[in-house]
Amino acid sequence: QVQLVESGGGLVQAGGSLNLSCAVSERTFNQYAMGWFRQGSGKEREFVAIITWNGGSTLFADSVKGRFTISRDIAENTLYLQANTLKPEDTATYYCAGTRKVFPILAFRHPPNFDYWGQGTQVIVSS
Repeated sequence: QVQLVESGGGLVQAGGSLNLSCAVSERTFNQYAMGWFRQGSGKEREFVAIITWNGGSTLFADSVKGRFTISRDIAENTLYLQANTLKPEDTATYYCAGTRKVFPILAFRHPPNFDYWGQGTQVIVSS
């Protein structure tokens, strides 16, 4: 069973930064497309960013484009989300997700296309 464990969330003032991490138990991590999603209180889970299995392509939600960066360290089996210039509307629980399925990159915006999920890490941005 693949396990994903997020960390790095917390309370930050607007304009600040956080670096979220997702540790992946799977040795074949380099074969997985990985993504970050978030869910605010009373809202549906929404796409934030994805990175393909080889790191060759990334995709970001319009709401975070230019502020967030997604990366992966194959040697460390870890996925990252560098979140800069945070806004109160970024407040949410952030989840990492992974899959070995192959889709056109735009299909990875949809949560059902991912097979494995972490438990989430909470990000609170104060104004």
